[in-house]
Amino acid sequence: MSDFDKAIEFAQECVSKTPVVLLGSGASAAHGIPGMWPLGAHIKENPPKGMSPEDAQGWNQFSESLDQLDLESALTKTRLSEHLTDHIVHSTRSFLFPHDHDVFLRAISERESLPLSRLYHFLFQSTHQTIHVVTPNYDRIAEYASDLAGYSYFTGFEYGYINRRARDENMRVHQAGRAVRTVCIWKVHGSFDWFKDRDDQVFFFPNCWETPEGYTPVMITPGVDKFRRGYQEPFRTIIGAADSAIDAARSYLCIGFGFNDEHLQTKLVERCRGNNTPTVIITKELTDTAKDFLFKGKCRQFLAMEECEGGTMIYTHFVPDGFHLPDQSLWQLDKFLDVTIGA
Repeated sequence: MSDFDKAIEFAQECVSKTPVVLLGSGASAAHGIPGMWPLGAHIKENPPKGMSPEDAQGWNQFSESLDQLDLESALTKTRLSEHLTDHIVHSTRSFLFPHDHDVFLRAISERESLPLSRLYHFLFQSTHQTIHVVTPNYDRIAEYASDLAGYSYFTGFEYGYINRRARDENMRVHQAGRAVRTVCIWKVHGSFDWFKDRDDQVFFFPNCWETPEGYTPVMITPGVDKFRRGYQEPFRTIIGAADSAIDAARSYLCIGFGFNDEHLQTKLVERCRGNNTPTVIITKELTDTAKDFLFKGKCRQFLAMEECEGGTMIYTHFVPDGFHLPDQSLWQLDKFLDVTIGA
């Protein structure tokens, strides 16, 4: 059996175990959602108005950092005030949300299932009533894919147009006395449609283009502030649910995930190192932290695919130096699914 055949066999085995799916920014970029560099440029070009002298000083330091660093590194280097952090949250939403809405419009006009929908269909060809998606992304691509596939989804909120947080994190839609198949989407950094009122009550408003008056978006930006806000609700509960899913998983499928988020990777590394949990990573480019995770003994069973000139570079635990697959883009989800689950 060739190394390629062994790699595909490993991928098929991993997917057949109904993996927890980890979606990173690369999964969103595939649908036209901008990444950190264009977002950083937008934020820099749109400073807040009426800054205090202290805020002006902090903003200047932050802007200077953006000249040499990506957004997350710049936010990690500079500690900004609550006012400036809230401005960055608003600016992030206003810049990224229209791109998310474009994905929605394409989905309903073209009526073509997203590649993620196809994955959901396959994973539900089993006795499983629930599959878990964990993501730091704010966009709703995972939700759109669930709708297109015909499955219910749950993000920790009640159902409807004006939704409060669900009291039970295992809340499901029931039909004929049975819970319907549900994609649980654990959004550990928030979502475009989560908002907080002046009393710090968090709501889910699925149809808001603009932030409602008297509300602020519930989104954690990169940098040092995400650790502080991560201990607040609803993030504390959401991260706990994500950790539980990761802890119980029999395998992991990481799509465009760079392993740069300590909210997620600590539990993942612990499981892969201690429990030998099989892991598949498909991404346009493996980050340095992903390579550290794979090639320094933190993951005992893995398959990783990234883009390279003329095809795909494939790394596995049995060929850690990797091998080149010409003329195929298996690092893309749709192409990966072609060779692992077929039609």
